[in-house]
Amino acid sequence: MPMTFRFEHLHLRSSDAAAAATFYVDTFGAREIGREGSPTVTRMILDLCGITLFIEHAPDANPPAKPLNRGIEHIGLVVDDLTATVSAMKQQGIVFAIDITNVRPGLRTAFLDGPDGVRIELLQRS
Repeated sequence: MPMTFRFEHLHLRSSDAAAAATFYVDTFGAREIGREGSPTVTRMILDLCGITLFIEHAPDANPPAKPLNRGIEHIGLVVDDLTATVSAMKQQGIVFAIDITNVRPGLRTAFLDGPDGVRIELLQRS
């Protein structure tokens, strides 16, 4: 009998889980679905584009890896209009690590760094 797997969650560690969660909510429209710990938040739980995202408060963890690192390289989010999205985000003060790039016909990307060094790709496919 073959084994069956389904995606369940993506788990991040952060120096400030609540602040990191606010970034994902404000920047990408993630929805908070839970939080753990009181009075200090130890874990934030978000729905990010249908992905359950756990953000664990880990102030004593090692610093984030610098790209090009092994392991999870980035989170990719699809947008309908990359030019308009990047422009609007820049107006909000978001800084892009790699501006819009035409990777190949039908694929354009841009990368920004979220809290705790998490690299996030915005991409548009046509």
